[in-house]
Amino acid sequence: MSDVNYQRYLNRAIAAVPPSGIRRFFDLASTMKGVISLGVGEPDFVTPYHIRQAAIDSLLNGETSYTPNRGLLELREEISLYLDGRFGVKYDPATEMTVTVGASEAIDTALRVILEPGDEVLIPEPSYVSYSPSVIFAGGTPVGVLTRAEKEFRLQAEDVRRAITPRTKALILPYPNNPTGAVMEREDLEAIAEVVREHELLVLSDEIYAELRYGGHQHTAFATLEGMKPYTLTINCMSKSFAMTGWRVGYICGPAELITVINKIHQYAILCAPRQGQAAAIEALRAGRLNGYEDVERMRESYDRRRRLMVEGFRAMGLPCFEPKGAFYVFPSIEKTGLSSEEFCQRLLTEKKVACVPGTAFAPCGEGHIRCSYATGIDKLNIALERMEQFIKALA
Repeated sequence: MSDVNYQRYLNRAIAAVPPSGIRRFFDLASTMKGVISLGVGEPDFVTPYHIRQAAIDSLLNGETSYTPNRGLLELREEISLYLDGRFGVKYDPATEMTVTVGASEAIDTALRVILEPGDEVLIPEPSYVSYSPSVIFAGGTPVGVLTRAEKEFRLQAEDVRRAITPRTKALILPYPNNPTGAVMEREDLEAIAEVVREHELLVLSDEIYAELRYGGHQHTAFATLEGMKPYTLTINCMSKSFAMTGWRVGYICGPAELITVINKIHQYAILCAPRQGQAAAIEALRAGRLNGYEDVERMRESYDRRRRLMVEGFRAMGLPCFEPKGAFYVFPSIEKTGLSSEEFCQRLLTEKKVACVPGTAFAPCGEGHIRCSYATGIDKLNIALERMEQFIKALA
């Protein structure tokens, strides 16, 4: 045991941030046999073969050096074509984008670039666990904006307006949403855009689930709204839509003046995203463009079947469940059980070996809910639902 007092070396604000509530339950489940994990939001699909082969070919060709800081130009050109073709937003591959190590680096770097101590960032709640810590790490102050099940967890413009203070600098817009599966329709976004214009907010639009919308509706990129491109940093990645989580390839697009400074942190801290990941991403985007994104569509259709299965399953066991319109999560209410979200998930794991995430991992307002990822096989989902129904009946 060391006698060194390491507390004196730590940044107190960073040390005070709790560890991820998602990873805690995932790590616990990994130590138990026979557990069905509905915890971590990761596709159960293996990256399609032709994408893996592109990375293998890159290695065999001896492509093991650094790439340009902003990423391979060929990849940035494919990203530009993808965003234009799929969502109608145009970015210059030379000046308006940087390839990052996943969307996580993009979020972290963008916040570090724009925030001064005390600046406030509005974050819809419940939302992904990394946003608030990333704001704190950058010296800012996260400000939660509550979303409600009765409003389909859509962010309301009037709530955003009420949360704005003279210190508000930015709004994180994470839709389709993790953990709720909520989406924003165009009219919702136009109302938000009006507030953005009025207060000249910068918007970090996290659109990593843009391809995973259901019911035949298309995702609306925030930057495509009238006058919003100069105020928007668009963040996306290959992880969710292309089943490429472990490849760690994301990207951030926006005004050249901001991207230049974002790239400054990126080049000093990271240098470049992994070269083989970039090679794989080129193949994923190019092949998708040429074949109508058949890999993406195949996975989306499978998620849609699982989505319906989960919603129906929770409702059948008497748990109210908002129907998610995007991503691959359900966020059912467990209030009727009388258990807290934490206790529900802890007991479900130990008694029935099903791992879910307490709603409180995504903000205090998540109490009374749990998040379940349906990015796993239908056979396992059916077993998980059976075990959960047994658990609910035993509580009665």
